[in-house]
Amino acid sequence: MLMIRLQRVGRINDPSYRLVVVERARAARAGKYVEHVGSYNPKSKQRVLNDERIKYWMSVGAKPTGTVHNMLISAGVMTGKKINVLPKKSAPKPAEPEKTAAPAAPVAAAPAEAPAEEAAA
Repeated sequence: MLMIRLQRVGRINDPSYRLVVVERARAARAGKYVEHVGSYNPKSKQRVLNDERIKYWMSVGAKPTGTVHNMLISAGVMTGKKINVLPKKSAPKPAEPEKTAAPAAPVAAAPAEAPAEEAAA
């Protein structure tokens, strides 16, 4: 299955992304994609999208990732609702009461030690 996903390019602390069509099981590595269909610079918010090719690949069956889906909707390439790409926050699980174990055998009382003052005298 084909995916339209972001491929990070650029230097450290200067990210830039390519929109590429790639096989779902493969990572979006340099040169290992089917087609380059756009680019995105998150610092300047500049997007360059090849609308015709993106629509073609989607008609063939390529699915965009969540982030790319939201980007395509905001750019007007496709219509629909945006997807929440953040992980779902799970509610804290209620603490289960500890099961009461069988009462242990009582420990024999140790004889009380004499205070240190009496021992020193």
